[in-house]
Amino acid sequence: MTLADPAPRVLIADDQALVRTGFRMILTARGIDVVDEASDGAEAVAAARELQPDVVLMDIRMPTMDGLQATRLILDQATYCRVLILTTFDLDRYVYDALAAGASGFLLKDVTPAHLAASVRLVNTGDALLAPSITRRLVERFAHGTRSERDHGHARRPPAIHRDLARLTPRERQILALVGRGLSNTEIVRELTISEATVKTHVTRIFAKLALRDRAQAVVLAYETGLVALGESGE
Repeated sequence: MTLADPAPRVLIADDQALVRTGFRMILTARGIDVVDEASDGAEAVAAARELQPDVVLMDIRMPTMDGLQATRLILDQATYCRVLILTTFDLDRYVYDALAAGASGFLLKDVTPAHLAASVRLVNTGDALLAPSITRRLVERFAHGTRSERDHGHARRPPAIHRDLARLTPRERQILALVGRGLSNTEIVRELTISEATVKTHVTRIFAKLALRDRAQAVVLAYETGLVALGESGE
């Protein structure tokens, strides 16, 4: 985002008034417009529908309607909107499900003011907020549960993301695997010795073919389909 770009318009959804007030003060002081606050998921969905914010800071555990259900409803209705999940636990089943539903990343509630503002601006550009080591631990933990229980014949919920990888070319599958391992476009360029423009074109086509919102969903999909092996990473 450049200085000429408009600041993102943000909705804060959290059942703790002190958290909402603190985040509002932090963002406002850094030139980011907070359009409203919501104390539960139902209020967040209604406010998002009315005010059309660019980014929603969404607490995962709220009364009436939790952040996971609210995230699904908001993203079903507003493809332009980005959701950042707020949580006190980095390994949280709900955070994993929210990423699969299309959330663009997550933040721990003890995030620093500078990182909070930078994260809001980042996801507003259409990128995903992925701390590779934490995200891979999160995805591996719950993707492992999904796949190991299926392998042992246990009935459980279906995979979080349903996509047919057969629609991808071999090169696209290769690039999706690298995205799933947490590699950036620049790192993929070095890995495959191709241009950055070519990588961006492939990533765009992968997202279009598989109806993925961003890299967060791509990471979940790569693990759940087995395209990336459990324990495998770009580090």
